[in-house]
Amino acid sequence: IRTVGIPMFENTTSVFEIERRLTQEVVTEFIGRGPYSVSSADTGVDAVLLGTINEITIQPATFTAGQQASQYVFTLRATIEFRDLTTDETLWENPMLIFSDTYEVASGSSGGLDASTFFGQQSNAVERLTQDFAETVVSSILEAF
Repeated sequence: IRTVGIPMFENTTSVFEIERRLTQEVVTEFIGRGPYSVSSADTGVDAVLLGTINEITIQPATFTAGQQASQYVFTLRATIEFRDLTTDETLWENPMLIFSDTYEVASGSSGGLDASTFFGQQSNAVERLTQDFAETVVSSILEAF
C-alpha cells in the first residue's frame, strides 16, 4: 500500500466540525508514520480509511472545593474501517471504537460543559484530544498489518 485515501469522516453528532478536526489529525498522523501518499479521495488509491463519529459525551470527573467541575471525561464512539481497495479486503476495522480520556477544561460559571461548548473553546484540550484520537487510530491500523 502506497497511497491512502482518507475522505472526511462522517459526523452523526451535533458537534459542529468535529469531523474536520479529527480527519485532519488522522491525515497528519498517517503522513508522519510512514512512506504513504495520503489524499482525501476514496477512489484511485490503494487503501481507504473511512470513519464515522457516532457519539460524543462529556461528563464531570473531578470537582473543586466550590463544587465546580475541574476535569471532564471525554468519550467518543466511532466506526473506523481501513480497506485495501486493490483486494477489496478489510485490513482493520472497529465498529465500536471507544476513545475516552480525562481533560482539564475551563468551564463557564455554571460548571456545566457540553460537547459543543468543549469543541467551541479552541483550547489546548481540544488539540490534545484530536491528536490522541489520531494516534490511537493510526497506531491500531499500522500494528494490524
